[in-house]
Amino acid sequence: MGRKHHRGGRKGGDRKGGENRKLRVDSYRSYPDIPKQNEKLENFYNSLLPLDDAEKSEFWEALRKDLPNSFRFCGSKGHAVAVKRLLETRYAPEIEKIEHFNGELVQAPQPVPWYPDQLAYSMTTPKQVIRKFPPFASFQKFLVSETSVGNISRQELVSMIPPLVMDLKPGMTVLDLCAAPGSKSAQLLEMIHSGEEARIRKFMESFGEAALPEKEQEDVDPTEDSADHGRATGLLIANDVEYKRCHMLVHQLKRLSSPNLIVTNHDATLFPSLQISRNPENPKVTRYLKFDRILADVPCSGDGTLRKNADLWKNWQPGNALGLHSTQCRILVRALQLLKVGGRVVFSTCSMNPVENESVVVSAIERCGGPDVVEIIDCKDRLPLLKRYPGMHQWQIMDKSGRIWNNWEEVQQHVLNGGQAPGKISQTMFPRPDSSDCSGLPLDRCMRVYAHQQDTGGFFITVLEKKKEFKAKEEVKSQFEIPTTSQNDTPTLSKESTEAPDVKIEEEAKAAVGLPTDELPSVGSKRTLEETEADPAPDSKRQRTETPPSEKVENIAEAILNAKPPKVEKDQTESPAPNASTDKRVKRAEGNYEEPFKYLSVDHEVVQNIRTFYNISPRFPSDRFMVRNALGEPAKAIYYSSQLVREILVENEGRGVRFIHGGLKMFMKQDAPSAEVCRWRIQSEGLPIIAGYVGSERIVHLKNKETLHTLLKEMFPKFINDGWKKLNEIGERTRDIGMGCCLLSVEPDGTDPEFSESMVMPLWKSFHSLNLMLPKEDRAAMMLRLFNDTSPVINMTLKESAKLEAGTADSDVKEDTKEEATEKAEDTGDVTMRDDDQVEANGDDAVPENTAETAEVPT
Repeated sequence: MGRKHHRGGRKGGDRKGGENRKLRVDSYRSYPDIPKQNEKLENFYNSLLPLDDAEKSEFWEALRKDLPNSFRFCGSKGHAVAVKRLLETRYAPEIEKIEHFNGELVQAPQPVPWYPDQLAYSMTTPKQVIRKFPPFASFQKFLVSETSVGNISRQELVSMIPPLVMDLKPGMTVLDLCAAPGSKSAQLLEMIHSGEEARIRKFMESFGEAALPEKEQEDVDPTEDSADHGRATGLLIANDVEYKRCHMLVHQLKRLSSPNLIVTNHDATLFPSLQISRNPENPKVTRYLKFDRILADVPCSGDGTLRKNADLWKNWQPGNALGLHSTQCRILVRALQLLKVGGRVVFSTCSMNPVENESVVVSAIERCGGPDVVEIIDCKDRLPLLKRYPGMHQWQIMDKSGRIWNNWEEVQQHVLNGGQAPGKISQTMFPRPDSSDCSGLPLDRCMRVYAHQQDTGGFFITVLEKKKEFKAKEEVKSQFEIPTTSQNDTPTLSKESTEAPDVKIEEEAKAAVGLPTDELPSVGSKRTLEETEADPAPDSKRQRTETPPSEKVENIAEAILNAKPPKVEKDQTESPAPNASTDKRVKRAEGNYEEPFKYLSVDHEVVQNIRTFYNISPRFPSDRFMVRNALGEPAKAIYYSSQLVREILVENEGRGVRFIHGGLKMFMKQDAPSAEVCRWRIQSEGLPIIAGYVGSERIVHLKNKETLHTLLKEMFPKFINDGWKKLNEIGERTRDIGMGCCLLSVEPDGTDPEFSESMVMPLWKSFHSLNLMLPKEDRAAMMLRLFNDTSPVINMTLKESAKLEAGTADSDVKEDTKEEATEKAEDTGDVTMRDDDQVEANGDDAVPENTAETAEVPT
């Protein structure tokens, strides 16, 4: 019999009787506004902040307003300026034509005056206006599109400050200890790669090998960071204690296409010392990496974010800050330990409470040896247009009950008089007495930014410079930190506060000497995610906040170093080869797995095949390609990293360092149409790194704007017969070039201001078509940016397939009609003969020519 008649029919039964179905209930619900009042909060800061009455009114009025939207343009300076130009010429003029109901004109996004090159913008337009008017809808689409491809970072303004005061230069090694969600890390990466394209081009030109067009160049010193032929030699290690947030970091930072990035998963208080290669002149001495710059944007109570986190008005408690003080101190001390002499740490919080700010700075400097060892740097010359207040020399502490204490002596006297010791308050939280070496620290060099000064959130920033190496002193443990009450109601020390947690001490000691640690959970939680729309960290992340004593850290560290390893079989103690790794994925304590990093030999068959096919310059290194699998053989992807990243990944294998990500994805395996075609296509993520080294044989030059529009809008345009002529100036070249991956070099003639930036994209040629190998979001963003085109991309292969399927469906109808006629004839005793010669040939046997091709991976 014929095909079943219900092919493609509706599922789910008969839809009759719809009148009996329940009507849809509107799921939208309005919630009452949270009252922006908190008596304890207001009393504390009214007594604490050195503001006059008029300015206090401005301060609280600003905190009760919604926070303006803000964003910055990312990437190289030339590219950022090109994207910014669109805002100024296409969107801002249309927005400024909109009128409020009272006749006032709407203000377009305004540049932030203190941000370098005015690449940051702020927008105060109410949400109801944005939703109502089409010009804002167009701008919103542009904003979302460019954010998705990494050209714009939607980031709170005060969050942009810490990297800008770091004095970070290309070639430096940088550690971001509490990095997620990654907006500040992105700023740091941009600084590491600053001027890299110009330096590489100058170097290639000196050898006569610059095959790609010159881009809008920055003024760079060609001798700066020139050790690797112009390629950036710096390093960023972005660390976070939460495994899931580490993968958020990878997602945020991979858009910047950096081979100089490592993402790790460690408690910042126990961040391990990383081994690097030994000095050939003294090979017996183990060397550890020391950083030029470290960012410690530590977990905090976050009361500087009251404008965007309205729940803080009802949830703010003084105990939130008290419980985080010790963790913040340990993070800052660990940062100073990992720093080079002469290096700098930027310490920051989004809190206004001095117990999390000046108090932490003083405590950390005290533990590290005082002002002769660590200096507070004056940053008045940086960001001169940024309005700020100096740090405090004197402050008070509010306990959990709301009582304010002026100094530690008051607490002691209160307890001696029989009073209950205030919980969580310790001696290190208060300003130091005159007898202390740290009483005269220049805390006025710290920076405090308040909401009313320039319509932002609240923030605290300070820059510390390490003057010489040190051994950190033990933490001062307050005898009143965890009090208990005896039978005669006299406060006494609790057993918990007197017993040293030996496990924690040993872990700190291991981290100090560079040994792997069995980490304990981090204390406190990272501040809420101002850069993303992710949910804020749950309160459950704020675990125990008492500081474990560390009187025995130095002795334990010495014992660990001098300890003899247990006797085991020889093959278990031998050091792995430089390129070796375990045969199993690295198991995390919480059950997460990460594939090992394995570098390929320069003589590997795949590496040699890639170099030959693309005619890669010998000046591009071959020893930095790696894979992520236990076998160490290329399977799906080949990664590339800088030399220092390679050194760190290789030297620290098997040492318990939790590497989540390293380098970038350079090549992806591709089904090739023939054996002569290289199966490894260049990934768009790795293209900026390798493009300048690819031979001219694999480069297609495009100058016509409309030709690029065709390639962006149409996937797999055909060049069968004379179809190549539709591709204008690249038609003949794409017809003649060999199959496989090649580079499309876009070289505008400069006559169109919206089509002025040179760029390079991966192009794949198959038998009868070609395709830009770009992610869909990149394609859409480029169409919107260059052509103001929001129409959907046309997949030519799918379009042809749809036509064929339509023909197939028509054939099915005809066939079913014949079958019904035959059945009817049989019922009446008549026999109808079927003429096979009349069966149409547009059914399942008619397969489109490029069915195997897809939008992302053609063959």
